Amino acid sequence: MRRVVQFSTGNVGQHSLRALIGRPDLELVGVHAANPDKIGRDAAELCGLSEPTGVVATDDIDALIALKPDCVVYTALGETRPMEAIEQMSRFLAAGVNVVGTSMVWLVTPKQADDWLRVPLEAACATGNSSLYVNGIDPGYSGDTAVLSALSLVTRVDSITVQEIFDYGGYDDYEYTGTAMGFGTTPDDDLPMAFQPGVITSMFGGLVGNLAHHLGVELDEVRQRYEPWYTDQRIECKMMTVEPGQLAGVRFAAEGVHGGRPVITVAHTTRLTPAAAPDWEYPPDGHSGVHKVIVEGEPRIEMSTLLSHPVLDVTEAGCLSTAARVVNAIDWVCRAPSGLISAEEIPQAELIRGLMW
Repeated sequence: MRRVVQFSTGNVGQHSLRALIGRPDLELVGVHAANPDKIGRDAAELCGLSEPTGVVATDDIDALIALKPDCVVYTALGETRPMEAIEQMSRFLAAGVNVVGTSMVWLVTPKQADDWLRVPLEAACATGNSSLYVNGIDPGYSGDTAVLSALSLVTRVDSITVQEIFDYGGYDDYEYTGTAMGFGTTPDDDLPMAFQPGVITSMFGGLVGNLAHHLGVELDEVRQRYEPWYTDQRIECKMMTVEPGQLAGVRFAAEGVHGGRPVITVAHTTRLTPAAAPDWEYPPDGHSGVHKVIVEGEPRIEMSTLLSHPVLDVTEAGCLSTAARVVNAIDWVCRAPSGLISAEEIPQAELIRGLMW
């Protein structure tokens, strides 16, 4: 049985915490919380379970290391505070504790990550003889796992598109996602943080470069594109209320260009409720979200991953799947050689170990 610490209990962390508590092959031994209101509270309470676990949240990293866990599930938001996140993960790694995480999405393709991010984490892994694996559903699954399955079915490839089409209206995360994408801003406001020059390629370009590497294709460049959509009506949803003239939809992509045309594209279409951007593509069959892979080749392949849940909104189901991508890898990561791990290194059959009991 693997001893595990959950680090954060936010949109993704609450789902990984619930999974850790439920699985008989994993033992929750500690929980980290940054919010003073959560410190001292039982792990069960922090993820909506009724039966206490006896494990209470702390903000003391040294105390968590002293528990001698095999692995930490790091789901704290790191993209807005990368140096602090690197320092926190490095403390665990250098102490010999493996880390799986959904934060710092640049690390989904670690070989493509910049030195400022990769080098200190590699050093920490070497010091502690430990491993780090970062993944999610997008960036992650659709661009490093589903796409490989699709490509295995063709004899020749002309182009690849990895695409998320999602209604974020039910996603309760205006503080980060909403502000980063600029929902509610006007054309006169500054360009949203997520679409500043170089940001899209920083976040999603690694997936493009990784696919090009595996295909043996040398790209001319990786570029980004962005298209806003401003509403002419009032839109009310869980994310926020958008007034006429404000941003309620975005399309953006990182494109790998070869021979003067985009051949590998990682694209997103994001709207607040179906009322936004009615001329843009919707998910199939009335669904609220889809992760799609399209391979133009011999033959043409189109694969759609549709998430649903009897209680959760599709965006929250996405958070649940994001958590699953790393919780399911814990045992393999704990057995892996030290260093930074990418998804293609993990045998897919290893990710289903322990899922049925």
